[in-house]
Amino acid sequence: MTGHWLAYCSACPVPEIANVMARARIPFYQVTGVLNDEKTWQEIEEWLAAARVRATLASARLGLMGHYYSGMLDVMTDVTLLSIVFGTHVEILEVDELSSLGTEVNEAALTRRLEEFSECFYVQSDCSREEMLRAARTSVALDALVARHKLDALAYYYKGSGNAANEDTMSSIILGSSLLTARHIPVAGEYEVKNALAMKIMDVLGVGGSFTEYYAIDFNDDLVLMGHDGPGHIAICEGKTKVMPLKVYHGKVGRGLSVEMSVKHGPATLLSVVEDAESRFKLLVAESECVAGEILEIGNTNSRYRFPIGARGFVNAWNAQGPAHHCAVGVGHVAATLKKTAELMGIGFHQVC
Repeated sequence: MTGHWLAYCSACPVPEIANVMARARIPFYQVTGVLNDEKTWQEIEEWLAAARVRATLASARLGLMGHYYSGMLDVMTDVTLLSIVFGTHVEILEVDELSSLGTEVNEAALTRRLEEFSECFYVQSDCSREEMLRAARTSVALDALVARHKLDALAYYYKGSGNAANEDTMSSIILGSSLLTARHIPVAGEYEVKNALAMKIMDVLGVGGSFTEYYAIDFNDDLVLMGHDGPGHIAICEGKTKVMPLKVYHGKVGRGLSVEMSVKHGPATLLSVVEDAESRFKLLVAESECVAGEILEIGNTNSRYRFPIGARGFVNAWNAQGPAHHCAVGVGHVAATLKKTAELMGIGFHQVC
């Protein structure tokens, strides 16, 4: 039966290769299974997706516009180290440039963008035409800024006080940022550099990547409410994203339109890119379920999440890993792929649930 044995001896040379790779200090990974097995192909697809993430970040251009939010030391990032580890190019941008581009927007572009707003959002009746025009102008200008600098992601924050043109720009940026995020150019507020990368990773995996943070804990239903003001990922919205006017903004001057949405109900994954003392960076992951229920109607993204280790267990385990207070949420469970992504990048990984 020598011939029969040799036909099924495909696993035999694997240790030969693994031994040499290990001694040469070259990382290697293996998939064990048969070609007509669904689990085998699932694992292969996860490795391919992880490779796409690594390749995308290595050639990506991340724009940083504005400055850090005062007092948020957790979001401050070693941008040089970020480029070293992920390969991502960082482009420093001025808000003034965006404001200048807004003055060049013509009436035809404004009309087209207003039509796009009507198609993509549920615009409440109390949204004035003046505010819609401001949002449309800044949205078109944002597209021009992204095209000019060939951006693949953007993080921004700017109080806007003391300069009328910049105040007008930054108080009308949310709708345009939401459209960009849905078009695979994730936009993170509060100058959250690490979370812009987290959102981009989730986007490459095809599961979304919406900006989020803790809002509250529902101890009665054992849920965590999470969301954020500013851009929302309308492509993973439950229903249609609502546009509503706010008389005051949180954390910056001015007033204007904002988006209110919930992430699609069902399986969800949270991802944080953590600046880590031991491994430089690590991916922190939690799998959960986004569930229906009452949310805060405050013109923000807002969702309710149930975790297999409970609300208390999740919050304690998540915070123990030292992440910044923002993370990216995507639909579906993709922890296995994110673990492979971390391994390919040579960074740490921790899954709390």
